[in-house]
Amino acid sequence: MMGLSHNALWVLASMLMLGTATGLAGCFAYWKRQSLMSDALAHAALPGVVIGFAILGFKSLPVMLLGAAASALLGAWAVTAIRAHSRVKEDTAMGIILSVFFGLGIMLLTMVNRMPGGGQSGLNGFIFGQAAAMVRQDMRTMTAVAAVVLLVVLISFKEWKLYLFDPAFARGIGLSGRLMEAAYLTLLVVIIVIGIQAVGVILMAALLIIPAVSARYWTNAFGTMLALSALFGGGAGVAGTYVSTLGDGWPTGPFIVIAAAGIFLLSLVFGTRKGLFVKAMQRRAQMRRLKPQAVRRDPLAEGEALP
Repeated sequence: MMGLSHNALWVLASMLMLGTATGLAGCFAYWKRQSLMSDALAHAALPGVVIGFAILGFKSLPVMLLGAAASALLGAWAVTAIRAHSRVKEDTAMGIILSVFFGLGIMLLTMVNRMPGGGQSGLNGFIFGQAAAMVRQDMRTMTAVAAVVLLVVLISFKEWKLYLFDPAFARGIGLSGRLMEAAYLTLLVVIIVIGIQAVGVILMAALLIIPAVSARYWTNAFGTMLALSALFGGGAGVAGTYVSTLGDGWPTGPFIVIAAAGIFLLSLVFGTRKGLFVKAMQRRAQMRRLKPQAVRRDPLAEGEALP
């Protein structure tokens, strides 16, 4: 795009790939009815980021992201354990893990910021995101990992479809449910880990959920929904990033979420499958078809004798 620096173009490309990958992963969470899981894992990643910094005493992104992945996987295991060994419902377990891990992360973050040099660690950027502060190596890593996620989803499309919509048949042909569940959680964790530095732990869930929900208003086909969700996620990433470059110090993550929300509103109103406008037009057409049948015939108009 005209007027953008080379670094801004790298940020734009990485947000395009991140938005596309989150759009695909969000579809899986949507059909598993685990949209809150992405929010729980994103918040659960924060303690790992802070612990990774505290162990080394300086900022090392690979170590911090490794800590984020370990912390998020621990959160996923905790949700599964609570659901399996108690009468607590799944959404309640996710809410518990979300709150506890995020509270722990904020507590650790406060302690680290009081350490010598902790105030310059840049850890606060992981809460709301700080895409502009990313170096080129970070963007290359994000782009490469997002590309791997896209490749994995495309190659194993049939397996994902069976796992989500016909698990009994999948087990019958030898597709391991535990393996697919582990792959699903790993996919979510990987997407969250590579995206939290740019979007933040608070807003990461929105980028996973909103594109998938928006796509659902346009189609009933799973493959088409995946494509639309990827398109909406990538489009929101590009639009939000571009708008954030127009101002001095404007945060990228919030603008990406606002762009995604705009796509959702358009889908909510004009979506061809479940959009409010389309449903209103369908109801109106149905009323027109039923109205002549509800009106009684006029005997005089039809030349019939009165009783």
